[in-house]
Amino acid sequence: MITQETLQAVAAAAPGKTAFQLREQFPGVMFTECGEDDVPARLNPVLETPGHYFFLFTNASGHCLEFTSDFASATGVVVAARADGC
Repeated sequence: MITQETLQAVAAAAPGKTAFQLREQFPGVMFTECGEDDVPARLNPVLETPGHYFFLFTNASGHCLEFTSDFASATGVVVAARADGC
């Protein structure tokens, strides 16, 4: 489970960090990084900052990762760099 407080802390730590560095800082949370164009446009981020969009994912099925907006079932965070460079 990822809390909103954890996600806020991730967002504050994300600039200049790789997914590997975020994993070290937030043990137990899975991370992946990509560009915003790698995420389907139909999905809405759960948090936006000037440099990134943040999405949650779950592996609750034990087989495939799925995007989710449910903090209670989230096991990881997608850190998507914004293309507009805001």
